[in-house]
Amino acid sequence: MGLSFLLLILSSAFALNNGLGKTPQMGWSTWNHFACNINATVITSAASAMVSSGLSAKGYQYINIDDCWALHQRNANDQLVPDPTKFPQGISGVANYVHSLGLKLGIYSDAGTNTCQGQPGSLDNEQTDANSFASWEIDYLKYDNCNNQNVPPKVRYTDMRVALSQCGRSIFYSICDWGEGDVWTWGNITGNSWRTTQDIKDVWQSMMLNFYLNSMHSQYAGPGGWNDPDMLEVGNGGMNFEEYKSHFSLWALSKAPLIIGCDLTQMSNETLYILGNSDVIAINQDPLGIQATCRLACDYQNYLTGVDVQVWAGQLSGGSQVVALMNWSVLKRNYHLNLRDIAITGNATIYELWDKTTTSGNFIAATGIPPHGIKIYKVTPTS
Repeated sequence: MGLSFLLLILSSAFALNNGLGKTPQMGWSTWNHFACNINATVITSAASAMVSSGLSAKGYQYINIDDCWALHQRNANDQLVPDPTKFPQGISGVANYVHSLGLKLGIYSDAGTNTCQGQPGSLDNEQTDANSFASWEIDYLKYDNCNNQNVPPKVRYTDMRVALSQCGRSIFYSICDWGEGDVWTWGNITGNSWRTTQDIKDVWQSMMLNFYLNSMHSQYAGPGGWNDPDMLEVGNGGMNFEEYKSHFSLWALSKAPLIIGCDLTQMSNETLYILGNSDVIAINQDPLGIQATCRLACDYQNYLTGVDVQVWAGQLSGGSQVVALMNWSVLKRNYHLNLRDIAITGNATIYELWDKTTTSGNFIAATGIPPHGIKIYKVTPTS
């Protein structure tokens, strides 16, 4: 048996291959808005709002409980215990309600001895906890990185991957190790997504940095496993309307998870308009799964100084491409792009996904791109 054949057998044996994450996950999480102020009502209300707002019909399906759901001590059988004050019917009761709406429920744990908020982590208890999650009918696990005792991340996250594969339930596996240990190089055989960055904050500079860092690893993303620059801040109030449109568009073209982080029960019309843009969502959910990359004006200084418009593009199924003009500056910009400069030859139909305007030709002429604003197009060659 040759070495290459042996390596192929070994890689197949240890690959995740759980059938999930063929496109980036879409859903909602408690953390960005509620932090530890969670209970069963917060979760069930979010699930109800996901349906009544029409967002579930757009593809958002996961309702994810983040940190602070458990008691600070395991039970006599060394199992995690949901806080009975916050969750009087346990996690199973919440799961039953979420599933009754046609949605899926996610939960949080940590690849350390304790979570980031001091509750029991799953390090050395991986199979016990995976079995608990399965018994509660959990569909998604976000697995964090605090108090990790300096155990290499590849070891800790692989141990939980093995445990999930043996728990008897298909559970989406979201690795949250903050980009440590070059996770993008092994994440795609370990989890369905992997964090490439530190936590996002609801400010322009944080979103910009996370997008930039995430963009450096485009070659590792694809159906079954995705680069994750952290959850969406759209609707939390720290950025303006155009900035949130850019945030959502950049996550979409990056094939990043679209995990909403605002209060779904209190969304403004502007927030719902952004999160519900079916055309932008379709870019994110394109089955080809190719993360867009920077094509013009790609120097990092453009992020820092905001002096230029960057051009991003990526292949879509059916021969189309997504093309985005990102204005990092604080001034309104005009931009003329000859499509040949990004290797699109001949004429094309050019559809802008926010303005809903269609033109044709071999160039894009964008006028008045707002400060920190974006123009994002689906470009379909016609010849």
